[in-house]
Amino acid sequence: MNPDIIRGFANTGILLSVTVPNGDIAALANRRAARRWVTSNIKPFYPQTKINHILVGNEVLHWGDQNMITNLVPAMRAIHNALKRAGVGEIKVTTPHSLIILERSNPPSSAQFRTGWDQNILAPMLLFHRQSKSPFMVNPYPYFSWTPQNDRFTLFHRNHGIHDGPGGKVYTNMYDLLLDAVFTSMWKLGFPDVEIAVGEVGWPSAGDPGMTQTTVDNARWHNLNILKKAGSGVGTPLMPGHRFETFIFALFNENLKSGSIAERNFGLFRPDFSPVYDIGIMRGQVNIALS
Repeated sequence: MNPDIIRGFANTGILLSVTVPNGDIAALANRRAARRWVTSNIKPFYPQTKINHILVGNEVLHWGDQNMITNLVPAMRAIHNALKRAGVGEIKVTTPHSLIILERSNPPSSAQFRTGWDQNILAPMLLFHRQSKSPFMVNPYPYFSWTPQNDRFTLFHRNHGIHDGPGGKVYTNMYDLLLDAVFTSMWKLGFPDVEIAVGEVGWPSAGDPGMTQTTVDNARWHNLNILKKAGSGVGTPLMPGHRFETFIFALFNENLKSGSIAERNFGLFRPDFSPVYDIGIMRGQVNIALS
């Protein structure tokens, strides 16, 4: 954690989420350690910097070892209690999940969390979210579901839709389908009342040779539609009228990141601050219009 970055957001009015590294999760399950962490890393900067979330790790069930996974919910509880003790209990504690937490997602009516994780980890976590009024955060990337056959469905273009027979709903884009799969899985565990937040969603503007889906036009169109959905309050077939707190991934291309070219090209800006494309967030622009 870089305190200069947190301090740099002071008095800007910009909401900031602070992430606990995955490797620190086990230690922070200890209440005293959690109190020390809050005293050192949150109290000196708040409320001048508007911290609204503490993210305990990132995609821990996907990437973490068993020790991290076992201590995830205890660490979330310990940090939440430490925030309350420090007088900043309005800061919400959550953790972002990749959709590997789902055993299946299509159709949404058949979705459910992975066996073993459902009762042992996600049910206690959802109970924590209900009690603390914090959101269950997921990273629903339509990009990772893309195929040449579902191109229009994945990229928010007009299509015939997918009919969920048992659920009686029609889906015209992958994003709604994934969010409703998460909602159905939560409902099956008895937690339909917990809010869902979108921790990451994006589309790369460039990729390896042959990756025809990774273009600037596709990235711009995808993210424009994500912003439209976040701001319109139209919701999804199973959650009509719902607004999802949404974070676009990412602000900058990560030019030093390993892996495919696509992994280094999710940003709205290049490392030299020049824009890759504009989705209406440049200074002086207010409205986003989609046709």
